[in-house]
Amino acid sequence: MTQTNSTVRAVNRLTTRWAARAARAASGGGGTVFTAAGVWPLLALLADGSAGPARDELAQALDIPAEDAAAAARELLAALDGVRGLSTATGLWAAADLPLEEGWSAGLPPGTRGTLTGDLEGDGKVLDAWASDRTGGLVERMPVTLRPDTRLVLASALALTLKWAEPFREFPGHGSDGPWAGRSLRKLVRTTSSLAPVRVAEGSAGPVTILEVTGARDMDVDVHLLLGGPSAPAAEVLATGIGAVCGALPSVGGDALPDGSPGPGLGIATVDAFGPQPRLCVTTVAFSLSAEHDLLEDAVLFGLLTATDSDYGHFPGISTSPLAIGSARQSAMARFHAAGFEAAAVTAIAARPGGAPRQASHRARRADVRFDRPFGFLAVHRASGLVLAAGWVTDPEPAVGHRRDAAGLLAPPSRSGAQPPAPPSH
Repeated sequence: MTQTNSTVRAVNRLTTRWAARAARAASGGGGTVFTAAGVWPLLALLADGSAGPARDELAQALDIPAEDAAAAARELLAALDGVRGLSTATGLWAAADLPLEEGWSAGLPPGTRGTLTGDLEGDGKVLDAWASDRTGGLVERMPVTLRPDTRLVLASALALTLKWAEPFREFPGHGSDGPWAGRSLRKLVRTTSSLAPVRVAEGSAGPVTILEVTGARDMDVDVHLLLGGPSAPAAEVLATGIGAVCGALPSVGGDALPDGSPGPGLGIATVDAFGPQPRLCVTTVAFSLSAEHDLLEDAVLFGLLTATDSDYGHFPGISTSPLAIGSARQSAMARFHAAGFEAAAVTAIAARPGGAPRQASHRARRADVRFDRPFGFLAVHRASGLVLAAGWVTDPEPAVGHRRDAAGLLAPPSRSGAQPPAPPSH
């Protein structure tokens, strides 16, 4: 993936900016997972067919010129197609009477081409089936609500399945302090003979401990767990982790760290032992997350603010029929367990009719003002440093024998002695 290094950096910058928004919301409870790698190619394809202020905003969100966007999207998707453990897909569905510009449609990456028939229920079933099929059932529905005036749907799917090079052992345990104190959890433990998987990076909110959990040899992706200080904001922890994992921020490896507590949750000591080799004992928790993201709630971040104005058409390079963005959403999930990790996301952007092409008649200044012990995780392509999925864990999996009631609270095991089934191990 060396030929896409500049694109990888652009996608990772979008991941960092998105993390600053998503992690703040996730800190309030529930956790989150998202993938800019699923959004960026769609924005790039839109930028290729856009004009006027919408084109400028999309180029700013992408961090590359709009004229280079389509080629970068194709190159990125082709490179991702060769990542072991990862499957990707793109799809386009257009109304039968929507004329597509040949240059734009010919420049799309290989993928599904379909027709929106106007039967909202039938079209919805087709789109849902595509999302489920392309993610192996990890995401069952396309994150789009079809409307009578929906003219076009552009979608991407990403599914990642990993097995650990060294699996964990799982056992029920209890949180000792912090927000998980006293909770019965699915704890994961493993011991390895190297300190190399752990390192510490210094970020804007203090030190962050980073643990690399390596995928099996036939995989190209690893997962990094990120732990900041108790009061460190989730967004800052994720930003520090992304910078360190991608090489933009220095970090100190476990072998070079001093004895003591050099990072959050990390203790190192020189002790009497039966052999000279080091030992790294890791204790973490299993987790399962899902999240729905309405990208238009932060339209500026994704370069879609102007493009949603249906008084104008913004994509003359896509169709001679004026188009505006009607919806843009992502459904994402992630599971971390003793044997491996799964993550998937489906992103869909739908266009509706717009007005006449916009003509520049004023110059105006624009301002964007924002008054705006959980841990983060990143799934990272080993060779390129591309962040494929990111998230923040606030609600780990309960131990077997405990379940959540309708309010999300832990309930004790059944008095009859029957235990609920264990969460599936994938």
